[in-house]
Amino acid sequence: MTNGNHTNLTEKLGQKIRIERMKRKMSQEKLAELAELNRNFIGMVERGESNITVKNLEHISKAFGMEIQDLFNFVL
Repeated sequence: MTNGNHTNLTEKLGQKIRIERMKRKMSQEKLAELAELNRNFIGMVERGESNITVKNLEHISKAFGMEIQDLFNFVL
């Protein structure tokens, strides 16, 4: 995987997380609280600036009440 594709995937995942958060009318702060993560980290993930770990992705998916694989339901 090239660096460009990696960045693209990271950005798309971040966009998906932002969409899911906004659908739930949830602030970054509320998502961070529910996922037991830092609000600044949530912002970095949503902007595609942070390469999120599977563990943190699991925390976010649980905060949304969804399965991890559902966060990857976007067009590459």
